[in-house]
Amino acid sequence: MNVLASKSQLRASFLRWSLFLVPLIVLLGFLAGQLGSPQTAWFQGLVKPSIFPPPAAFGIVWGILYVMIGFALALVASAWGARGRELAIILFALHFAGNLAWTPVFFGMQDMTGGLYILVYVTLSLLVVIWAFWRVRRLAAMLLLPYLAWVAFATVLNYQFIAENPDGGSTEESGAVERVTL
Repeated sequence: MNVLASKSQLRASFLRWSLFLVPLIVLLGFLAGQLGSPQTAWFQGLVKPSIFPPPAAFGIVWGILYVMIGFALALVASAWGARGRELAIILFALHFAGNLAWTPVFFGMQDMTGGLYILVYVTLSLLVVIWAFWRVRRLAAMLLLPYLAWVAFATVLNYQFIAENPDGGSTEESGAVERVTL
C-alpha cells in the first residue's frame, strides 16, 4: 500500500535533512579549503588575470553557495519515493568529490593545469547533477544555477591563470619566492 506523506511530514523531513546536510556541505568545503591556500609565496607570485576578483569575494561567495548546495541536496534527499532520487544523490556525491579536490590540487600541489581539468569535470558533472535534481525537485536544480555560474567563472579564471603564467609560476629556476614585474 502506498501512502503519500502529508505536507507537514515533507517539511519535517526537509528540515531534518537540512539540519544535517547544510552544515556537512559547509564543513566539507571548509576542510577542503584548509588543504591549500592562496597565501603561499607561489600564488602571491603569480600574475593575476584582469578578471581576478578581490580575494575576500571567494570566501563570501563559496559560503553562500555551500549553503545553497546543502539546501538543494536536502530537497532531493527528503524526496522519499521520488523517481531518480538515489541516482541524483550518487551523481551529486561523485560531482562534489571533484569540487573538494580542486583546492588541494591548485593551491596545495600548485598544479594549475590539474586544477583546470578538475574544474572542467566539476562543470560537466554539475550539469548532469542539475539534470538529475530537476527530475526529482525542480527547486533543487534551480538552487544549483548560481553554483554553475560560479564554477564556469572559476574555470575561465583558472584558464586565465595558466595563460598569464605559462611557466606555472615556477620559482625553481631563479630561486625567487616573489615575482616583480616592471
